[in-house]
Amino acid sequence: MTPVQTAKRIGRGTLKPQNWIQLLQFGLVGASGYVVNLAVFAVMIGPFDLHHIAAAIIAFCVAVLNNFWWNRHWTFDAKHGHAGFQAARFFAVSAAALGINLIALELLVRGGMGDLPAQAVAVAIAMPFNFVGNKLWTFA
Repeated sequence: MTPVQTAKRIGRGTLKPQNWIQLLQFGLVGASGYVVNLAVFAVMIGPFDLHHIAAAIIAFCVAVLNNFWWNRHWTFDAKHGHAGFQAARFFAVSAAALGINLIALELLVRGGMGDLPAQAVAVAIAMPFNFVGNKLWTFA
C-alpha cells in the first residue's frame, strides 16, 4: 500500500464510529501500559540505578507484553488470528514506536528535562504511530 493509499484509508476510517471506539480502547490500554512503563522505568533508574536509555528499553519490554494482551483480546478483538503472527507484528510496530520514543527521550533529557517527565512525554509522542500501525497492520 502506498503512502497516499494509506492516508486515504486513514481518512475514510475517521468517518466510522467503531474506529473512534477502538481509539478510545487503545488509549485506555495505552494508559495502562503507560503506567506500567513509567513504574518499571522509575524502578530501573531509582533502585537499580540504570542509565535512562537502558531503563526505557526494559520498561518498553514489560509494557509491550501488557499492551499486546489487552489490545488483542479487547481493543481489536483479534483472538481469531494467529497469536504468534500478531505478536511479531505488534512487536515490530512497538519497536518502531520505541525508536520514536528513544529519540524524543534523548532530545528532551539533553534539553534539560528530568528523566521521568521526559519519558512521560516521549511515550505520548510515539502513541499515534503505534495506534495506526497496529490498526492497519497488526490486527487488520
